[in-house]
Amino acid sequence: MSVLSTELINEIRSSVNIVDVVSSYLPLIKRGKNYFGLCPFHNDKNPSMSVSPERQIYTCFSCGATGNVFNFIMDYENVSFVEAVKMVADKAGISINIGQAKPSFNKNSELYEIYEISQKFYQNNINTADGKKAKEYLLKRGITDDIIKDFGIGLSLKKNDLLTNLLMKKNYSPNSLLKSGLIVKNEYGYNDIYYNRIMFPLWDLNGRIVGYSGRVYEDEDSSKYINTRETEIFKKGEILYNYHRAKEECRIKQSVIVMEGFMDVIRAYTIGVKNVVATMGTAVTKSQAMLLKKMAKDIILCFDSDDAGYKAVINCSEELNKVGITPKVVILDDELDPDDYIKKFGKELFIRKIENPINLIDFKLNYLKKGLDLTNSEEFAGYINNVIKELAKIEDEILRELTLNKLSEEAKIDITILRNRLAHFNLEKDVSVKQEIKKEKPIKIDKYVKAEQNLLYYMLHSKEVIKIYNKKITFMPTEKYRLLAKEISYFYKKYNYIDIADFLSMINDSPNLIKTAGEIMSLDLKEDYTIDEINDYIEVIKEYNIKSEINRLKEKMRLEVDPIKKAELAQKIVKLKVEGEIND
Repeated sequence: MSVLSTELINEIRSSVNIVDVVSSYLPLIKRGKNYFGLCPFHNDKNPSMSVSPERQIYTCFSCGATGNVFNFIMDYENVSFVEAVKMVADKAGISINIGQAKPSFNKNSELYEIYEISQKFYQNNINTADGKKAKEYLLKRGITDDIIKDFGIGLSLKKNDLLTNLLMKKNYSPNSLLKSGLIVKNEYGYNDIYYNRIMFPLWDLNGRIVGYSGRVYEDEDSSKYINTRETEIFKKGEILYNYHRAKEECRIKQSVIVMEGFMDVIRAYTIGVKNVVATMGTAVTKSQAMLLKKMAKDIILCFDSDDAGYKAVINCSEELNKVGITPKVVILDDELDPDDYIKKFGKELFIRKIENPINLIDFKLNYLKKGLDLTNSEEFAGYINNVIKELAKIEDEILRELTLNKLSEEAKIDITILRNRLAHFNLEKDVSVKQEIKKEKPIKIDKYVKAEQNLLYYMLHSKEVIKIYNKKITFMPTEKYRLLAKEISYFYKKYNYIDIADFLSMINDSPNLIKTAGEIMSLDLKEDYTIDEINDYIEVIKEYNIKSEINRLKEKMRLEVDPIKKAELAQKIVKLKVEGEIND
C-alpha cells in the first residue's frame, strides 16, 4: 500500500468522473443510467462493460472485470496502484508526490538487478575504445548516438567471461546467473552467452530490461541474431517490443503500427514515427492481441512484404479478429521490410504508406490470388469460395456488400449467387456457434449460495444491511463470500459509511476479493430491498449453518462408542432441529 492517506486517495478518486476517464481509453455509449463499451480485458465483441457514474465503478458482465477508476487504470496501463493514483491525480490537477514508485519484484528481484547491471556494463563497453568498430557499424546504418542512447544499445566484448566475473564479484549465486539466461555453464566453467555482439535490450511492459537480442557486426558467418531464451521474467508471447515507450504516443494518435522486428521499430523512430511496436518476429499471441487492443483504436500491420510477411499478416489478423479487432495493412514495395524500405525510399514515402493503409479484406483478396491461375475454372472457383469464407467473418455489412459487388464484377457472376453462397457460410457458422453454446452447462446455484450473494449485494449498497449482518450472522458458508463480508464489515466499522468505489480502493491489493466483489456487483437485482427480504436471506444462511452442524454431530455420534455421550449428541441434534425448524 502507498504512503498516501486513505482520505487523500478517496479525495483523488472522487475528483474525477470514471465515465470521463474510461471514455478517454475506449468509446462508451449511454444506455439508461449507465454507459457501455467493449471490455478491454477479454475478447469482447459486444459491449459488455458497464460504467456507472452513480457508483463510480465499472463491471464487465462477461469476464467479471470490475473496480473503480484506479483499478481500471492499473489493469489497462499495467501499472501499480500508487502509479494509478498519481495518474488520476494528474488528470484532476491534484499535485501529489509518490516518490520513485519502484515495483516490488519479489522472487525475481535478483534477475531484474542482474539485467540492470548487464545493461550498464554493455552500454559502457560501446562508449570505450573497444566499442569503436561497433559504433561505426551502427552509425553507417543510420543509428545515431541519440538512438543508441534512447534504446540502450550496448556491446558485449570478445572475452566471454567479463559479465560473469562482474556479477560473481557482486555475490550473485551461480544459480541466479544461470536462471537469468545471460550465463551458461560448460566444461570450462561459467561463461557469458553473449560476446562480441551489439546488444539490443528487450523490455517488459513496465520498461524493465528482461532480455537481449545480440547482433554480429564483424563475422557474418555466425548467427546474425541471438535472442535471450525465455526465463521467469522474459516471456516473448506476453510482451511487445517498445510497448512502454510507445503506449502514450499510440493513445495520442489513436493508432498503433505493428512490425515484426525491433530494428524496424528503431528505424521508424529515426524518422519520427513513434507509435510503433514489434512482435519480435513470432506469431502474435492472444496476450499480445489484448495488449494491442488496449493501446489504440486503429491497428496497422506493417510487416515484411515477402511471402512470409504476408502469411504473418494473415495469422496476426486472425488472432486480432478473435479479440474484436480488424486491422489495416501496409504493403511495402520490392518485398522489403520496414527497416530496408525506409533506408531505400526515405521518410516521406514511408509515412505516405502508413497514412494510407488498405483494409484487411482487400489485402486478403490480393493474397488469396497469389500463385493461382485464374484462367483455370477450378482454381477460380476455389478463390471465390475462399473470399466468401473471409466475408463471412466480417460484421461490417457495407464492406461486405462492396466486396461482393467487386467480386461479382471480377468473376462475372450474378451477385445473387454470391449472396446465397455467403448466406450458406453464415448458416454453417451460426450452427457451429449454437453447438458450442449447447456444450456449456448452466451453473446451478442453490438457495444457500443465492442467499449469500444477495445479502452481500445489499451490504455493498447499504450500511443498514451491514448492521443487520453484524448483529445476526456469525458465519458465511462460502469462503470467498465470508472473506468479502468480513472486509465490508471492517470498512464500515472503520469509516462509518459504505461506498463501493472507496471500498475497492481499500482492497486494491487483493485481486481475488475484487473479483468476488465484481461477481456480486454484476448480479441483476433490484436496487430497493425490504427488511423482510434481508431477514429471509439471513434465515436461509442460518439454516445452512445449522444443517452443517447437525451433519457434523451425526458423524461424531456414528463414531462414538460411549452410549451416554451418544445420547448427549442426539439431544443436541434434536435441539438444533427445533431451533432451526428443520425436519428430516
